[in-house]
Amino acid sequence: MKYSFDDLKGRNCVITGGFGVLGMALTRGLAEAGVNLAVISRSKDNPARGEAIEKEFGVKCLGISASTLDKAALEAARDLIHEKLGKIDILINCAGGNSPKATCAVEQMDADTDLSQSFYGLDMEGFQFVYDLNFKGTLLATMVFTTDMIEAKKGVVLNVSSMNAIRPLTKIPAYSAAKGSINNFTQWYAVHVAQLGIRCNAIAPGFFLTDQNRFLLTDEQTGELKPRGKKIIANTPTHKFGEPEDLVGTMLYLLSDISSFVTGIVIPVDGGYSAFGGV
Repeated sequence: MKYSFDDLKGRNCVITGGFGVLGMALTRGLAEAGVNLAVISRSKDNPARGEAIEKEFGVKCLGISASTLDKAALEAARDLIHEKLGKIDILINCAGGNSPKATCAVEQMDADTDLSQSFYGLDMEGFQFVYDLNFKGTLLATMVFTTDMIEAKKGVVLNVSSMNAIRPLTKIPAYSAAKGSINNFTQWYAVHVAQLGIRCNAIAPGFFLTDQNRFLLTDEQTGELKPRGKKIIANTPTHKFGEPEDLVGTMLYLLSDISSFVTGIVIPVDGGYSAFGGV
């Protein structure tokens, strides 16, 4: 076997959420490796963003505006991908996020806690939205974009989970539940399609500053870390947040034939957070 990522060149990859903070780093890493891309998100600017990736890296890149919660829209996107790129070899489920409406105001309750500030005051529509955005979007995209892999008897699915799935964080039960579901689904689906030549794995990012968590970790006015942000840094052995590009190497490894006997696993990319007991 040749130990490089050259086998990825010319493959066609669908990535949902590929123009977000973390997703863009993955998209650019794939393009640099010579992978043709169909990037799906809700933004209306996607076609222009796809053209920019094409121009910079010399690969084909479709920017498609669609919701991962709309199966019919995903199926229409698949038809367009077949027309413009061909069959799909790789799927990356990166779409997701959190919402203040699904976030508790307090980390832990005590006898004096106002119930409206706790788990008991959560907005159920907000909770459902966050859960669906992360888990249902992964489920539907997998249903739609892996049929080519079944026919070809080969392919790779990569889910973007979170360290939150392994060590649930305070305040964000909907996001924790959804990412925990993604870990479970990653293992379940890997077994389900293993004999068809399809692999399914996940990466679990630790703490990266994104549009979804910035309101929890930094002060909007000063940019300084809030107590929660300081606590995260104190419990991450590298004492820093991850950079989006830190995910690219693990992604390429899991997509490449180098990892052809690897399926059903979740790899933390977390600066040592999962290894640290706090003392």
